Amino acid sequence: MNLQEIQKETGIDALLVTDPYNMRYLSGFRGGEGILYLSGKRSVLITDSRYTEAARQESSFDVLEENQEHRRPELLQACLEQDGARTVGYEDQSLRCCEFDRFRAELPLVKEWIPLQGQIDQLRRIKTPEEQELLAKAEAIGDAAFAEILKILRPGMTELEAAAELEYQMKKNGASGLSFDTIIASGKNSSMPHAIPSVKKLERGDFITMDFGCMYEGYCSDMTRTVVLGKADEKQKEIYNTVLKAQKEALSVICEGMTGKEVDRVARDIIERAGYGKCFGHGLGHSVGLFIHEEPRLSPADNTVLEAGMAETVEPGIYVPGFGGVRIEDLVIITEDGCRNLTRSPKELIEL
Repeated sequence: MNLQEIQKETGIDALLVTDPYNMRYLSGFRGGEGILYLSGKRSVLITDSRYTEAARQESSFDVLEENQEHRRPELLQACLEQDGARTVGYEDQSLRCCEFDRFRAELPLVKEWIPLQGQIDQLRRIKTPEEQELLAKAEAIGDAAFAEILKILRPGMTELEAAAELEYQMKKNGASGLSFDTIIASGKNSSMPHAIPSVKKLERGDFITMDFGCMYEGYCSDMTRTVVLGKADEKQKEIYNTVLKAQKEALSVICEGMTGKEVDRVARDIIERAGYGKCFGHGLGHSVGLFIHEEPRLSPADNTVLEAGMAETVEPGIYVPGFGGVRIEDLVIITEDGCRNLTRSPKELIEL
């Protein structure tokens, strides 16, 4: 589906785009502050003086500057008048209630407001070849950072210090920023899937789970690796190898035509048979693009049929409170007969 099809299906005369990732996808503008007005007659980007110069360089849209004399509703009203637009679609999942109320009050020309839910987001589901290569470059930066952090981790280093080193390595290798807050969880902390790095010191015998990602030209990477600082004991090996088997099996079957639920079930069955079903509480994966958590997802609740060109993480995990946890995550591009794995870092158990 494209914008024209959305307009035809919903019967709207124009639409407003407020989600910053959709703004970038549709207009090329990277600033994230402002609003897009789109109709069959014009494509307009409204932003303030902090971004107008950059917007004109990055986008082919007509750029209008909002200020005290030309407020956003007034600029939108002029567009509506010129187009005779009376039915307007809006992104109800990103537009703040207070701003929507203001639009309804100050844009009397609009007779009907149509919530578009996630229809604009869906335009980003299939990644173009160019987008796929940007994702691959971002993931390669993560691979390079992981190789370096393995040389740096040592007993006595705090989780916060390890996170800082990992983030430095990503920036050093070309990342423009982080795609999410870095997770470094060691020892018992690794039983928390989204643990926040702390002043806890790394100790011998610890699981160290590292979930991290960066941005390259706006596109995100995402990978997780778990290592052991020192020698792994038998329980650690059992848990690690179960997660590894679950991930490899899921990677071996994922392809166009499967649903997210079906892929999730492949990995979940392995973990459940090993007796750790209650220790795998999250879904197997999610889509990645301009935003780190996109749709569709690999989860028990997602019946979306996967299509070639979608980018998905595959990240099973086992988390045992009071003991520790393991997660292994790769980022893949769905193909007709399988997937292209963008993550190259080794995943066999590493003992440092």
